[in-house]
This record gives sequence, structure tokens and C-alpha cells, in this order.
Amino acid sequence: MAQQKLSYLNLYTTDPAWNLAAEQYVFDRLPRDRTYFMLWQNDNAIIIGKHQNTAAEINEQFVRENGVRVVRRLSGGGAVYHDMGNLNFTFVADAGDMESINFRLFCRPVVAALAKIGVTAEINGRNDMTIDGQKFSGNSQYLKEGRVMHHGTIMFDSNLDLVAQALHVDQEKIRAKGIASVRSRVTTVRRHMTNPVGLEEFRHLLLQEILEQQPGDEYVFTEEDKAQIAQLHAERYATWEWNYGQSRDCEMRRQRRFPACGSVEVHLTTDHGVIQDLHFTGDFFSVVEPEVLAEKLRGVRLEEQSLRAALADETVSRYFSGLENGELIELLLS
Repeated sequence: MAQQKLSYLNLYTTDPAWNLAAEQYVFDRLPRDRTYFMLWQNDNAIIIGKHQNTAAEINEQFVRENGVRVVRRLSGGGAVYHDMGNLNFTFVADAGDMESINFRLFCRPVVAALAKIGVTAEINGRNDMTIDGQKFSGNSQYLKEGRVMHHGTIMFDSNLDLVAQALHVDQEKIRAKGIASVRSRVTTVRRHMTNPVGLEEFRHLLLQEILEQQPGDEYVFTEEDKAQIAQLHAERYATWEWNYGQSRDCEMRRQRRFPACGSVEVHLTTDHGVIQDLHFTGDFFSVVEPEVLAEKLRGVRLEEQSLRAALADETVSRYFSGLENGELIELLLS
């Protein structure tokens, strides 16, 4: 790729939907005669890969109880959890003769910046950066019409317990027709620093590393830029249709034993986040056949508000003796 003039942007909002809208705006709308470098953070969010089944990737109950924002990005790859211990970076550049994904090109500055604080990092696998074999950064790219957008996460001081809880684990027995995230052992940069620096100091070091390699100046969004980003935010990144409804068909099996009811197992098929088919099995007793309830739930969005509305006039214990309406909703969303 031919080297272009560089402009950098520091985004200080922590709204994930706004930040992803800003990324797309830079990619689609700003002049193509330069490279853009962005640094940003999201607070308490799961960022879903473009081709993923949202329901199959997230722990919906944890998301609801902890106020986690779920937003789909433009690029493929796996789901990632962001908190304020995580730093994100984005390059938007002319792809030139780049015909395939090239992660190393954009990850090298991060490795170089870490070396300056005594941390030895490596670029390995398809799209990861690791320290001592443990992943601290996942990266993804989006290519379109001669432009490339590369973005990556840097788990600088992330809460790894929340990372594990926010994303679905294999024992949920979800079988998806889309692309499931690859789980691997993870670490944070802070764990490997002999002379710790803060995240803001590292943010500055990374920007300086970029500017040493490719001098440039700061780009500040104009009021017109902000208005167009706000529109993109409202029409895409803040909508259920984009963040959940883009999911491809998936099949899910969810099972739980309830003390007053027994074992209830649900077999779900969804399309674009809407229940297409479901069946119940288990060792429960019922007054009315569960298939009657299943028929009422077909065509309903697999999210709490829609399920509560669909069950508002129902008494779930007629179908599963001893089971409360809320317990069935939790099972469907677990």
C-alpha cells in the first residue's frame, strides 16, 4: 500500500454504538486521500462480529442484569467484551493492491509500543496478538471499494472475570449455522508490565509510535460530521434490527431443572432474531399441551420485552406445572 498522509482522531465518548457509527462514517465519508487512525474506548459492551448469531454469542441474562450494551460491527470475526480497561484502535486506509486480509501490517505499531514499556508481544494465529502465548488483542478487518478498516482491541487492564461471564460458553450446547467465536486463554497487558504505566499513558505512547512511523495531524469532527454520525447511530447501531436481527439462522438447545417443575428443555430455531420454531421436552407435568404455547411464541422476537408481551395473557404453569412466566423467559434467554 502506498503511504498516505495521516490524520488521527481521539474519541472520548464511551458509547459503543456512537463509536462504531463514527468508524463507519470515517470509512465511508471522509476524504480518501489520507489514512485515519482512531483511539477509543467502550464501557461495558459486547461487540458482535458482522456474521454472528447474537443470541448464540452472548449470555443474555448477564447482559440484562449488568446493563451491557450489545452492538454489531461492520467486520467479521468473533464477539469481544469491552470495558474501561480495554483500549481500541482503528486504521482506515487505502487498500491499494491489498486483495486479502492483512493483520500484521496494522498490528506492528502496537507490538512496538508495548516493547517500549518492556512487554514482549507477538502477532500470531489468524488475527491475534499474544504475550507469552496468551491472547490480549483480537483484530478484525473490513474491505470495501478499495478501502480497508482494521480495528483491534487491547486488553490493557480488563476485568477477565466479566469477559468470561458476558460471552456464551460451550456448555450451553448451542449449534449455530453461522460462525461461532473461538475461545482461547486471555491475559491483560498490565499483568506483564515490570514498571506499570496507566492506560492513558499507554494511549499516548501508542499514538506517538504511530506518528513516528507516519507523521500526521489531528482531525476533529465538525458539527456536520457529528450530525451525520448521530444519524448513522440512530438508524443502524442503536437499533435492535442491526444488533440482533442481523443474526443468521441458528438452532439452540437450552435446559434447566426447576425445583417446583422439573427439567425443561427448549429446542429453538431463530431467523434474524425471531423465533421460527421451538419445542419443549422434559420431565414436567402439564395441564395444557406445551405445543399450544410453542405455537404462540413462533414469530416473536427472542428478547425480553417481546416475550413478556407475548406471555402477558398466559399462565405458564398451565403448560409446565410449578413454572412461573419469568422463569420460562429466563430459560429462553439464557
